[in-house]
Amino acid sequence: MSTTQNKKVAFYTLGCRVNQYETRALEEAFAENGFDIGTFDEKCDVYVINTCTVTAESDRKSRQMIRRARKLGGETAVVMAVGCMVQTEAETAKAMTGLDYACGTRGKLSVVTKALELINKKEKSSEVCTTDFEKYTGIEKMSITGSDTTRAFLKICDGCNNSCSYCIIPEARGPVCSKPPEDVCREVKVLCENGWREVVLTGIETAAYGKDTKESDLATLIEQVNGLDAKLYRIRLGSLEPAFMKKEVVERFACCQKLMPHYHLSLQSGCDDVLASMRRKYNTKQFLKVLENLRELIPDVTFTTDIIVGFPGETEQMFKETCEFVRKCGFLYVHIFPYSDRNGTVASKMQDKISDADKKQRASHLAQVMLETRKKVLETYKGTTRQMLVETVNDGVALGHTDNFIEVKCHIGENKDVQKNCLINVVMGEPDKNTEYVHAVLETLNG
Repeated sequence: MSTTQNKKVAFYTLGCRVNQYETRALEEAFAENGFDIGTFDEKCDVYVINTCTVTAESDRKSRQMIRRARKLGGETAVVMAVGCMVQTEAETAKAMTGLDYACGTRGKLSVVTKALELINKKEKSSEVCTTDFEKYTGIEKMSITGSDTTRAFLKICDGCNNSCSYCIIPEARGPVCSKPPEDVCREVKVLCENGWREVVLTGIETAAYGKDTKESDLATLIEQVNGLDAKLYRIRLGSLEPAFMKKEVVERFACCQKLMPHYHLSLQSGCDDVLASMRRKYNTKQFLKVLENLRELIPDVTFTTDIIVGFPGETEQMFKETCEFVRKCGFLYVHIFPYSDRNGTVASKMQDKISDADKKQRASHLAQVMLETRKKVLETYKGTTRQMLVETVNDGVALGHTDNFIEVKCHIGENKDVQKNCLINVVMGEPDKNTEYVHAVLETLNG
């Protein structure tokens, strides 16, 4: 402990919610070993960059942050990188000047031990360790006791068994591996004991939970977490594959009262020809059937999604089909991504690439379509009472999300009983002019 007294470590996280979870686990592990947690804009003794490789731009940003860490910390600092960019671009990582240690996507906790070794070492040599997924088959034993946000993201599985033509992540993360259900439940209980009331169970391929061990599945895990003797108000799920959402799964989800009526279903395109080219495991008819089943069994359920525009070979007519499909689905929100070539993927070798100008135009047009559908969804709740979990309170205004994930700004005045992490019932009013949130008034405290 003496070697780390008054030593400071800073973290920078790129990419997904799983990376954010892992960074939090690393922060807690460093703190347990006597480190203070600093920020990435100050001089620290150790810097850890949790990298992303989903696009070429992600790789570039990861390298940029490694160089920035060396500049901030000077020659004496220990600079470390972990994660997807290291895993897929190991030679690049090895060639980077000033990077003391790097590891791939499993065994990330090794940076704590390595930092303790390197922090007082006068001469450092770079070391890069990637994951051999044939030998490292289980999930890394990580856990968290708190979160930087009101919604605590909890990783329940890693890896991906899909082979989408545009995606490098299966190569970066390896095959699916799942956290034992008893470990998930224990982690949720600890979070609740420490004051968190909402958890988001997530993974790289969340719906594949349990496929590797056959000990459980996602629906069973949700039922277990829903039944915990803990002060847990809300369960949410990370992005789900539409093909997973069979009628029997939806029926089981509908019986879990703590599972919130909002689902992020990854669509990617509203055109069947593009979906086939992407190697997705469903078509638009099947996707609509999933929405129909959810709406039939879960009152006031809402949906968000991801869509890639400008995929190789996507014609103007195909893009129009996507726009019409978005209108038909009635999404609460659509995350829009212009297609970006990623070396090493099947799509990067496809012909008929779309120009950057056309991709930008399509993204802008689809954003307008999304805002139209979002406004219609929000207007259906005007005058209704919804349950909201308070995330922040400032100057007489509480911000938070309803159970079905509508962002709300509630004017509470001098009411001191409304605090962070409490449930309140609000009467929904008009959306703001940009439909970013809905104005609401406080009706009653709920818990």
